[in-house]
Amino acid sequence: MFSSATRVLIACAVLGLGSTLAHSAADDTIKERQACMKAQGGAMGVFVPIMKGEKPYDAEAIKTAFGSMDAACANWNAFWSEESITGGTVKHYAKPDILSDKAGFEAAGGAAYTAMQALKASADEASFKAAFPAVGAGCKGCHDKFRLPKE
Repeated sequence: MFSSATRVLIACAVLGLGSTLAHSAADDTIKERQACMKAQGGAMGVFVPIMKGEKPYDAEAIKTAFGSMDAACANWNAFWSEESITGGTVKHYAKPDILSDKAGFEAAGGAAYTAMQALKASADEASFKAAFPAVGAGCKGCHDKFRLPKE
């Protein structure tokens, strides 16, 4: 029905489409992961001035920051697929160590999550300020080992 040359061209087109779709899925995951990280950065923009005493404790602002972060990071477990670490066309800073040291990454992520949940549960300025240092340590635990330096 098709000549050999036509079959080769069709096969190349199908493979190219598959590659494009794989990159597209990885890119979508990378962008979603980056939106989560930006939301976390935005929350830090609320939390750090309170921690430093530069702004008054504001439970409503904290709650709003957590709401934004929770929404942006709802698919956290899906953000770390092999394709989104090693593939895609979107520039990102996730190290391949996430894949080669899954136990270490899960431990670091778990520590960050636990610290963030303790901060989220804080009920007043004193408990907020007591919980916040563990959040910084949790972020650092992932960023030091599992994130490439930004250029």
